[in-house]
Amino acid sequence: MSIHANSDDSWHGVVSSDSQFQPEKDRYHLYIGLFCPFAHRANLVRHIKGLESIIDISIVKPYPKGDDKGWPGWQFPSSPDEYEGATEDQLFKSKYLHEVYFKDDPDYKGRYSVPVLWDKKLNRMVNNESAELLRWLPTAFDSILDSNAQGRDIDLYPESLRSTIDEINVWMQRDLNSGVYKAGFAPTQEAYDNNVPTVFAALNKLEQLIYKNGGPYVLGKHMTEVDLRAYGTIIRFDVVYVNHFKCNLGTIRGNYPAIHEHIKENYTKSHYDINPRAITPLGPFPHIDDGVDLDFGKLKPGSIRHPAVLSRQKELYGSFEETPSHM
Repeated sequence: MSIHANSDDSWHGVVSSDSQFQPEKDRYHLYIGLFCPFAHRANLVRHIKGLESIIDISIVKPYPKGDDKGWPGWQFPSSPDEYEGATEDQLFKSKYLHEVYFKDDPDYKGRYSVPVLWDKKLNRMVNNESAELLRWLPTAFDSILDSNAQGRDIDLYPESLRSTIDEINVWMQRDLNSGVYKAGFAPTQEAYDNNVPTVFAALNKLEQLIYKNGGPYVLGKHMTEVDLRAYGTIIRFDVVYVNHFKCNLGTIRGNYPAIHEHIKENYTKSHYDINPRAITPLGPFPHIDDGVDLDFGKLKPGSIRHPAVLSRQKELYGSFEETPSHM
């Protein structure tokens, strides 16, 4: 595959020992936005694999996004228009992210999205496709990680689970990760009414997966890239997508106890500096209307049983489990 075939194409480079993008410390720079679940994937890999000292980072503001064609696009903060969590462009001091894109291709006509992985040595973009980064970034720097590095042995795409991961990735991307955007940006009532049930059908299916596999991860005891795909969306669901994107048939906290435990388990055990004993708190309480159970195996899986959701779930996935309602 060409790294960047033409001015309408994304970038598809790969960091590896047999490519022009060799794994080296301080050679690569990652651009993200904290608002973006797709950019979140790349930053999760950066932290889980312990790559913070290998790949440095710049963070755009969540506004302005731009017009219908994406112009001028995401902006870096500057005085007096600061934004908490965002940073200046650490490489080029750019005002807009599109300036970074134009440094590689002055004729680029696509959208100026995050994440972006930039090669400081060759002064060009490596990749701006989150799914591709999620697939190869977890192993790209293993050869230069210390033998006792925290993430050296983490395999997010284990061979024994690859077919299952690939199958889940298809519907999760289509129906959940992109599904919330299809609902939130629906141009008509008809489109909105069609897209929202798909989101909750996918959440029902994800709830059943976590429950049946026993947690704490989607596929059981092993963290995979499926968890990173899910996490970026579900961590934003109740605070953003329920109201802002009008996906308000239910909430993660109120209707999906297994997914809620998945969130709590993973964010409370991922920041050693602020939670060194990896203690998962008891609250919020109650998790769901009829109480709480701290044992993953004893959780009663939830669902949204709106007729349109159940019909869409059967249409998309062939069947659905009869689970208790927590509406």
